[in-house]
Amino acid sequence: MVSLVKRAGSVSVPLLVVSACSSPLSALNPAGPAADAISILWWIFLIGAGVLTLFVMCLIAISFGGPRQVSERRWTVGLGVGFSLVILSGLLVSGIAVGERLLPKEDAIVVHAHARQWSWTFSQPGPGGVWVETERDLHIPAGQPVDVRVTSGDVIHSFWVPRLAGKIDAIPGRENVLRIEADRPGIYEGRCAEFCGLGYSGHRFRVIAHSLDDWPESIPLIPAEEAE
Repeated sequence: MVSLVKRAGSVSVPLLVVSACSSPLSALNPAGPAADAISILWWIFLIGAGVLTLFVMCLIAISFGGPRQVSERRWTVGLGVGFSLVILSGLLVSGIAVGERLLPKEDAIVVHAHARQWSWTFSQPGPGGVWVETERDLHIPAGQPVDVRVTSGDVIHSFWVPRLAGKIDAIPGRENVLRIEADRPGIYEGRCAEFCGLGYSGHRFRVIAHSLDDWPESIPLIPAEEAE
């Protein structure tokens, strides 16, 4: 009976982990450059934490073997200096690579996201260069960087599309910018990642990535001045 439970657990646990990673709100199922960097960093930290845990367990096991003659200087230099340099070098390289993606680009498309309890209004360039507004749906071209200028009309909210990028706060009276990009056409789920009142659970939106041939002609033509 015990062996049967162990076998069932060895099969079900990996399946649960894999299914969670494929969720439409999983940051481990990236569909854009920024989300891909976040996913890689997550796995690096997970593996690193596992290695450190194993290392500490080995040290504990060694300590039960009785006192030994060890070189304190070697341990100090190896762990205190060498280990720190490796970690800091990795963080530096990762920071430079990720930061480069956030630098201003001439071809970045600018859209505006206005949050309120409990909905989202997006203003974006539409057919013929006319600015249009959409509710709960943000339309972007696939394969192109898009700068989302986020603000709020009441309380603090948070703009988050896990498969495309990290999150950024929507603050009343202030405009924050988040760059997103979708590798391919599709519909990507977004959420407010900041508790903002009783309607928080329904504070959702979608990012619809179109092929370059269909964008922006496929955006519903509702001019911004008419939407107001």
